[in-house]
Amino acid sequence: MKVKPKTALISVWDKTGLIEFGKGLQRLGIEIIATGGTAKLLKENDVPVTAVADYADYPEMLDGRVKTIQPKIQGGILALRNNHNHMEQLKAHNIKPIDIVVFNLYPFEQVVSKGAQMDEALENIDIGGPTSIRAAAKNFKDVIVVIDSEDYPWIIKELEENGDLSFQQRLKLATKVFRHTSEYDRVIQKYLKGQNER
Repeated sequence: MKVKPKTALISVWDKTGLIEFGKGLQRLGIEIIATGGTAKLLKENDVPVTAVADYADYPEMLDGRVKTIQPKIQGGILALRNNHNHMEQLKAHNIKPIDIVVFNLYPFEQVVSKGAQMDEALENIDIGGPTSIRAAAKNFKDVIVVIDSEDYPWIIKELEENGDLSFQQRLKLATKVFRHTSEYDRVIQKYLKGQNER
């Protein structure tokens, strides 16, 4: 039996369509947890949001290198909702199931295409983003994973009309994740290989 999504985690570099999407989630009564810049923009536009640091009771650290790789986030994404033991562990550690994960990744390809130096390029290798969306895609039966702002309108419409996404819609979104992360890694590998051959 499907459970209506209650909590969304959002962390986007490209904030196209974010405000409208956030307001759509708000209308649906879905709680939003978000990282720094994403939370700031939503708050500025009157969308209630809890900062990741406040929810996890742990600060974003190392200049933003560590934000979402922690048990209160990844546990909430990876827990199987039909596994009693998983759900009991979440309850014991005060972890909310995260039902929707919305991320887009640092713009590595755009940065290196402009001739970025190695240090800048390395800082634009996203770690928490791929980890979170891969976790959500792995658990797509329980977690809706969104990486493309063009999907925002139909997802909100589907949630408004049906309260949830279908198995096939969830699978389609999860498949998009693995295609995207494999391409993201390919671009990084190509860049680093090029640096090695200089």
